[in-house]
Amino acid sequence: MGATKIDRARVADTALRLLNEVGLEGLTLRAIARELDVKAPALYWHFKDKQALLDEMATEMLRRMAAETAGPAPEDWRRGLADAMSALRSHLLRYRDGAKVYSGTHYTDTSYAEPMERHLRMLVDGGFTPGTAARAWFTAYSYTIGYVIEEQAMGPDPSALPSGAEAAANPPADPAPYDLGARATRLAGHPLAVAAGEELFTRHDPGFRAGLAAVVEGIAATLHPDGAKRGESGP
Repeated sequence: MGATKIDRARVADTALRLLNEVGLEGLTLRAIARELDVKAPALYWHFKDKQALLDEMATEMLRRMAAETAGPAPEDWRRGLADAMSALRSHLLRYRDGAKVYSGTHYTDTSYAEPMERHLRMLVDGGFTPGTAARAWFTAYSYTIGYVIEEQAMGPDPSALPSGAEAAANPPADPAPYDLGARATRLAGHPLAVAAGEELFTRHDPGFRAGLAAVVEGIAATLHPDGAKRGESGP
């Protein structure tokens, strides 16, 4: 039997699949090599270390997301920005620790340029300057990444969730891994902190939407020329 042939694309695809089984901490080049039925040193021809592999994984995640969301952006920049961040969250949630993998990495090619240009153009056409458009985009992006990192820290991992028709027929309940009753007991005497538990640790979908709406309106009030002018003139 001949040696197994691998390339960067196959390694990244395998790593993304294995990520759902073992998580970011358990994802090692050795584990990926076992999955590919090759010796670990073979991977070093393609990736010098784990960070280089994470960079490629994040780039592949972006390629897949860009392919799914291709098309003209909405004329309404508020809707377009909210839709883009919702799509980003949805895609990151497909992978266990997806937001951790995606954040802080360096893309390995320029596949990010077209979607970035399209969304920045939407913001500029909506009245932002190039500089404030970039700041608006990064602000919403940072909120989304941070939210998903916290959300995924609470579980469940994607490998435990149903998929396809099964998922459509039996959508998973919003995870609540924390025992809110025990938390309330620990925090007795702090009623507002107790009440916050329901908002912080359950109902992630509406929580994300509410926070994103606040971010978008904050961007409109502080970074968009119309909002900035109203702020300068006072009530």
